[in-house]
Parts: sequence; structure tokens; C-alpha cells
Amino acid sequence: MNAVITGTGAYVPPNVVTNDALATVVDTSDEWIRARTGIAERRIAAASEKCSDLAERAARAAIENSGVAPEEIGLLVVATITADTRTPSTACWIQPRLGLRNAVAFDISAACSGFIYALDIARRYIQTGAVKHALVVGADKMSDIVDWSDRGTCVIFGDGAGAVVLSECGTDIPVCESRGIISTVMGADGDGASLIHMKAPAPGTDGYALTFGENGALSVAPGRGDILKMEGNKVFVSAVRGMSEVAFKALEAAGLTLADIALVIPHQANTRIIDSIADKMGIPHEKLCVNIDRVGNTTAASIPLALDEALRDGRVRDGDNILLVAFGAGLTWGATVLRWGR
Repeated sequence: MNAVITGTGAYVPPNVVTNDALATVVDTSDEWIRARTGIAERRIAAASEKCSDLAERAARAAIENSGVAPEEIGLLVVATITADTRTPSTACWIQPRLGLRNAVAFDISAACSGFIYALDIARRYIQTGAVKHALVVGADKMSDIVDWSDRGTCVIFGDGAGAVVLSECGTDIPVCESRGIISTVMGADGDGASLIHMKAPAPGTDGYALTFGENGALSVAPGRGDILKMEGNKVFVSAVRGMSEVAFKALEAAGLTLADIALVIPHQANTRIIDSIADKMGIPHEKLCVNIDRVGNTTAASIPLALDEALRDGRVRDGDNILLVAFGAGLTWGATVLRWGR
């Protein structure tokens, strides 16, 4: 039984933080950030806006786009590393807001690979006949966990959410058996867990938080909870190798080659990683979907955000083969090949 994406949705906060604005409170510059990441601006949520709020907005849009009634959705999986609370899950916070009274609800933590992991879980629920419709959300409020005095990491991330409704392939879909998710390959290597990790700092060593003042003015002040630590150079090498290898494995599992792929949507880590993967794999740049320059690295949200944007921009046509590929903390990685059709 095949599973197809029947709806997509996305949400980014209205606050746009440019590199120049960030340079007023962080020791950095527009030139420095662009050269290393390709990012020009990112979206940052207000202090009152929680990860569940981002997730809810994207999920609501995906449900509406799918035409599936909320009570028909039997599974809700949220991929996030910035949940509102340690328990309950973000999924349980948004389930009643969305009217998903018949849905099993839980979160998963696989960082930037989270959406691929969650999508595969939902696909398998559908393949076994356990549910007919599933809602998969990738959402992160990264501004809550980065140290805004650490220019090596804080300039990379943004806040946002993306979502898809995944459905059992119905008879109303032409050539049904050839549409939907064709293959998924995933992996993990816990030996690299320390390369990207988040833990509560010791007393007196808190990081710095970003706040919005009057007229949108930025300021950075002491006081954090958990903060993200990353060894950027080692992550870069691992990401390029890991994403390239898993992408080729997913293509092989699908019985396809890069020539068969109309669009590649990589995790939006930074443009140097994306360009290196494209060069390593031989992907023409016109086949790449890139939006990190405008939204930053939104971790679990990056792939569904980019997919929704590509659909709205008309870059995806019925019958197109699409490759999704990600790499994240864990270390984790995954790739999915799907043939578009609703």
C-alpha cells in the first residue's frame, strides 16, 4: 500500500532579522555571514511564540490544503528539538487545537533529519493499514536554544515549521501505484553525538538570548536554559559525505538515477554544504531547491518548508520525481525519493 503527500503547509514568523541587523548585537558582518553560510536573513519568533505555535500554523495549512477532515487523521508525528515542554510532547499540545481527536500523537528527536525520520514512520503506519491519513510536522524555534554571543552558530539558524499530510493511495489518484514515496534510506552514528549537542550549562556559564525592543530593535542579554554547541568544520565534512551517500542509496533503492530526478530538496544547512553535495553528486544547480538565504537553517522544518515553497512556485509538476535528503545531530541522516501526484 503506497503513501502519497496530499497536502503541504508552512509557517515562518513575521520578524525578519537581516545580517546587518544581527551585526548590531553580534560580532559579525553581512559579508562574513554570506561568505560562510549564504544566508542574508532569517525569521525569528517573538518571545511569546512557542514551537507548538509554529507547528500548529504549518499543520493547519497542510490539513486545509489536503482536503482531509481532521477527524480522519489517525497519526500525528512532530519532529523537533525545541519542544515547549519536556513532557508532554509538542504533538500532544497541538492535537486538540487541530481537532485531531482520533490521532495517536508523539514527537521524535532527530534534529535536521527529523522530518525524514517522521515521514518514514508515518509511511509505515499507512503501509500496514494502521491509519489512512497521517500528519507529519517539522518545527523548531532555534532562537530559543542558540547562544546569541556565539557568532559561529547563532547566525546560521532561524525559526519555522513545515508540514505534510500523508495519505493512503486512493483509487482517485491516476496511476496510483506509481505515485507517492518510492524509497527511504536512513542511518545514524552515535559516535558523532558530541559534534552537535545541546545541554544545560553550568551555573554562571549561561549563554545569551536575543530580544526585540521597540521598533524591532535587537538586543542580546545574558540568561539561557539549554544551549546548542556545534563543531562546525567536522560537521561540514560529515554532512557532505553522509548526505551524498544516503542520497545515492535512496536512488538505488528506488531504481532511479539522478537523471530521473526533477528536483532535489536538501536540508538547508548552509549553501557551502549544499554546493559541495551538488558538486560531489553531479547535481545541476537548477535542480536544487534552496531557500536558506531567506529563512536560515530551520533544522527539522527546512525540508517541508522548501517543499511547500517549491509547490507554490510551480517547480513541481505531476509525475515529477523528487529527492529529499538531510543530515543532522546524532549523527543522523536520511533520504527519501517520491513521485509527485495527489
